[in-house]
Amino acid sequence: MLAMELTWNDLPGPTARWWGLPALAAMRRDYLGVIATQQRFGDLVRQQIFNERAVDVFDPELLRQVMVDHADALIRWERGPEVFSDGLGQSVLVTEGAVWQRQRRMLMQAFTPRRVAGYVAQMVEAAAVGMAALRPGEVAMDGLFSHLAMDVISRTLFSAPISGNTQAAADAVQVLSETALREMFWPMTLPDWLPLPGKAAKRHARRLIQGLIQSHIDERHQHPDARKTDLLNMLLVLRDEDSGTALSTQEVFDQCVLSFQAGHETTATALLWWSWLMASHPQAQERAAAEVDAALMGRPPDADAVQALPWLTATLKEAMRLYPPVAAIMTRRLTREITLRGVRLPARTLVRVTPWLLHRDPRWWPREPEAFRPERFMAATGSAPDPILRGAYIPFGLGPRVCLGQHFAQLEMNVIAAMLLQRFRLEALTETPPTPRLAVTLRPEGGVRLKLVARTSKLP
Repeated sequence: MLAMELTWNDLPGPTARWWGLPALAAMRRDYLGVIATQQRFGDLVRQQIFNERAVDVFDPELLRQVMVDHADALIRWERGPEVFSDGLGQSVLVTEGAVWQRQRRMLMQAFTPRRVAGYVAQMVEAAAVGMAALRPGEVAMDGLFSHLAMDVISRTLFSAPISGNTQAAADAVQVLSETALREMFWPMTLPDWLPLPGKAAKRHARRLIQGLIQSHIDERHQHPDARKTDLLNMLLVLRDEDSGTALSTQEVFDQCVLSFQAGHETTATALLWWSWLMASHPQAQERAAAEVDAALMGRPPDADAVQALPWLTATLKEAMRLYPPVAAIMTRRLTREITLRGVRLPARTLVRVTPWLLHRDPRWWPREPEAFRPERFMAATGSAPDPILRGAYIPFGLGPRVCLGQHFAQLEMNVIAAMLLQRFRLEALTETPPTPRLAVTLRPEGGVRLKLVARTSKLP
């Protein structure tokens, strides 16, 4: 007797009341909470909103099947590009098909580990300038990391600090992110010229960022300098290995906007959560500071910082496990039917992935999944690190669309974290952890304020 074939309709899931409108409203308020309640139905969970069929994937093996084995059957959920293309144009984040393949192939040349290592001097310079202004006492860490990450992006992208526009640019990025998330849960994006709440702020933020980037591109065209090794020059000289073509003027602009926004916000957010966790776990922080002192001996970090500072690197990885900057909204559209674990999912099904839940699932993280344990990423003496199931840890995504800038981000975070620990001890002002708030990135509600205590270690 043949086994009965299962379809999307056979999957467990919540009841779609009123065409899913209550669920949609709840997701706007608390997306992570809603998806967490749906996990109780199993590892493949259906949901219908209006005429859209979605399936949430909570199992790493199934996730690998979708994102890797069936990668050719996936495109981005159309609503994402609709929302983000408003600010990011036709960058590699939103394009599909042959255009995306060409862009991805070309941009990979700019983000190899060897290329990224060449940016460490700019990272160190930005961190040194930012930290020189720091004084012991209570500090808003949001502003600090936002400023540092923005300055790193500006120096590596344009070979120039943003100077007085740093905070304005950082604030503009946050405005665009929060606007994008709000619009994501509406069936359509209303024109920006309408006098609606948030539209004026969105227009202003977009003009500020695009104007800043265009001024640097114009200056580079007027005064080309082949000696510069920044990302902008790299984008201008890139050639497709297959066709020999360069990026168009619009593509260069759009990729700069993407680097500016994505490269700033995700890194700043990851460091923000890391700082809170280190302040709340003084023993882990002391071990990291001792490692930094022994490895660097007062010198700034170099391109080998990730390998030279294994414990510090482990604390950063653990911070991204507990608080992944991109905690949700990894949604794909199936272009053809696929089968997962005996279930046929029809073409046009939406597949949703939520790293926040994968990273805290006790099945994949059996040793205190809610606890800060950097040692799970460290090899103990005579043993290996905790086995981590492929697909259970995806702070930078999974499959062909894995984050292009992950090597850049990892090095930048190590550099900034190491230089901060060389100078200060971080102390928590409260025992209550911040409440996570989902924008495009996962940010602490109300920010993070810590006490910085000067260390006695001597720096050059």
